[in-house]
Amino acid sequence: MTLKLGDIAPDFTQDTTEGPIHFHDWADGKWVVLFSHPKDFTPVCTTELGTVARLKPEFDRRGVKVIGLSVDPVENHAKWAADIAETQGTAPNFPMIGDTDLKVSKLYGMLPADTAGGSDGRTAANNATVRNVFIIAPDKTIKLILVYPMTTGRNFDEILRVIDSMQLTAAHKVATPADWNQGQDVIIVPAVSDEDAKSLFPAGWTTHKPYLRTTKQPG
Repeated sequence: MTLKLGDIAPDFTQDTTEGPIHFHDWADGKWVVLFSHPKDFTPVCTTELGTVARLKPEFDRRGVKVIGLSVDPVENHAKWAADIAETQGTAPNFPMIGDTDLKVSKLYGMLPADTAGGSDGRTAANNATVRNVFIIAPDKTIKLILVYPMTTGRNFDEILRVIDSMQLTAAHKVATPADWNQGQDVIIVPAVSDEDAKSLFPAGWTTHKPYLRTTKQPG
């Protein structure tokens, strides 16, 4: 199965470092970031998990639930957490899925559906495609999919920036331009007529082209 933007995020029940979860119930109508790892005790992923742990208050402030995944057993995750705390200064403070039967990896298209067996004996090399980020909206639709190579650490400040943009779009009829950051001007979506824009954006806007109108960030 190839997941696309707008698809409903596949549901699953799986063990985590905070106990078994039923994913859709756990999400509880919140924004969710699911990010995955091909193997425990891998170097780049160690730095990523420490970074997300440090940024957890920023995700909380946005009402976003964070959950990690690695194909190894939950008991291995607990041992890895000690290494992460030692080397990165902060242990994971969010649930980590143990995907030993590869069920979630297959559901989310990170491994082929016909992959045989479980996590035992598999290596980071043959799980290399299990380095993804999924941002899931409160209606359970997938809003972003990113796939990273093994050697490139993920930029979680960028993940937060994307969430800011998506949440702004969800609340107002705007899009965000290239390199946008909080507080900067936004784009009025083309579906909004100038007449409707008068009530939606009473402070006015600048028309650069009929299809490109910018205004101050709402809210």
